[in-house]
Amino acid sequence: MSMRVLSVFGTRPEAIKMAPVVRTLEERPDFDSRVCVTGQHRQMLDQVLDIFSIKPHHDLSLMQAGQDLNDLTGRILAGVKGVLRQDRPDLVIVQGDTTTCMATALAAFYERIPIAHVEAGLRSGRLDAPFPEEANRCIVSRIASLHFAPTVQARENLIREGIQAHQIAVTGNTVIDALLLTRDRVQIRPTHHWAKQFGPALCDALEGHEDKVILITGHRRENFGQGMEDLCAAIRDLAVTHRNWLFIYPVHLNPRVQEPVHAILSGFSNIHLIEPLDYLSFVWLMNRSDLILTDSGGIQEEAPSLGKPVLVMREVTERMEAVEAGTVKLVGTNRAVIRYEVERLLTKPELYQAMASIANPYGRGNSATEIVDIIERWSVDGSLSEALPLRSWAAASNVA
Repeated sequence: MSMRVLSVFGTRPEAIKMAPVVRTLEERPDFDSRVCVTGQHRQMLDQVLDIFSIKPHHDLSLMQAGQDLNDLTGRILAGVKGVLRQDRPDLVIVQGDTTTCMATALAAFYERIPIAHVEAGLRSGRLDAPFPEEANRCIVSRIASLHFAPTVQARENLIREGIQAHQIAVTGNTVIDALLLTRDRVQIRPTHHWAKQFGPALCDALEGHEDKVILITGHRRENFGQGMEDLCAAIRDLAVTHRNWLFIYPVHLNPRVQEPVHAILSGFSNIHLIEPLDYLSFVWLMNRSDLILTDSGGIQEEAPSLGKPVLVMREVTERMEAVEAGTVKLVGTNRAVIRYEVERLLTKPELYQAMASIANPYGRGNSATEIVDIIERWSVDGSLSEALPLRSWAAASNVA
């Protein structure tokens, strides 16, 4: 009898990182793979489902305008409970640190269904940064049965918190699997193929542009307010000083991002504020860029596989492997620091090349296969003790 596995996710980053796992489960005859999406992010989630040809068995469509964390958590708990009681899976898989991840894990725990956590063990060490993600992933770690840690350091974080070693496997990060599945598809397409997503003005600006291209993303709650204003002011300073550099900012739909970004950065010929991009378009733009400024977590993992340095506009990160490897650097939201670090990298070729050429510490693109192999073995003996050797991804991986 096949093992029924329910994968639950609700945001674009979760969908990207879960897509390789879902695809691998569907290829294995020993699994009855089911998918539930909560719709925590609606439009951006649907784009990823289309790209990876994932057809959910359950779509809770829970997103509401002006939703807060309390309301969203309650709706996810109630919605997922119904799915669990209908499908009765043998295992529930969640990913990362979203409210969907945490609330789904809690619902499965209440139903006494084992939980597998993809991308387990990330820690910033501060419950309020990132908020609420740090608390979410700590909660999931307490109740999960299987922990798929992307790196050795993530595994050690879990062990320090009392998770048993036989419950943890080091697998790399599935975001690299997803990136490599799409990279070759987008590289061959010319700039104007993306006109619908980018807009004709940006396509014209990119066509034949030979100077620096800086890609920006920023949406973290802990940066709302003064932090967001300061990072926008730093980008404005750079755009004024370096008129031949091109700044591209796909602006998150949250009004607390939209308002300061448009107020501070509108009206500059070399700053392009565009709508959020689908995943394929964003991968193309990452690959086309010289430098990425972000407060996102996933981009810290993806960009090194494309040889792109990343400056992280946060005070702390749960992805210290990238900092220690040298593929990313924390710069916070201080206006002067951001300006200094961007100019330092983009005007000193030797520093740029040193950062761009470091191997990605997050894997080489086979994480989903290893995760599904482990689940298959776990279904037989209930242990990960012989699942995988520890490995140093920083030393062994170079998928660029």
